[in-house]
Amino acid sequence: MAAETQPARSLERAFIIFFQDLEALPADAFTKRFGPVTRTVADIVHEVNLVNDRAAMEMRGEEAFPWPEGDWITAPEGLNSKEAVIAAFETSRQRCLKTAGAFSAEQMDEKITTEDGDTTRAERCRFMTLHLWYHSGQLNFIQTLLGDTAWHWT
Repeated sequence: MAAETQPARSLERAFIIFFQDLEALPADAFTKRFGPVTRTVADIVHEVNLVNDRAAMEMRGEEAFPWPEGDWITAPEGLNSKEAVIAAFETSRQRCLKTAGAFSAEQMDEKITTEDGDTTRAERCRFMTLHLWYHSGQLNFIQTLLGDTAWHWT
């Protein structure tokens, strides 16, 4: 997909980096807990997907689904392998990039309303981009805990 606007291009790049970080992790890392209250890679990716899917819905003017109750977001039962996690991420990524790529620069700057108030589609793209980078840092930290100090981004 060729993103037309700067917010969509930045989002596309963040998705690529996050995907490369996921691919670099070994299969057993996706459900590994590094402590009694740590989240797994599967948990992190599930949250990323939920956040991004909600933001894309807001960009499209759709009513967003209710946020899950409870403390930390945890992966559903079926999201328990590297293949399943990457497939779920890829589905969410394509849906979000399709949404971001559908808007012109003018439409990106139009006001939209979310449950948090008025914003723009460009801001929603920036939020998804920052959220992906934030969690990419968590994946990088997990890589180092597993002894991997390589740079996996191209």
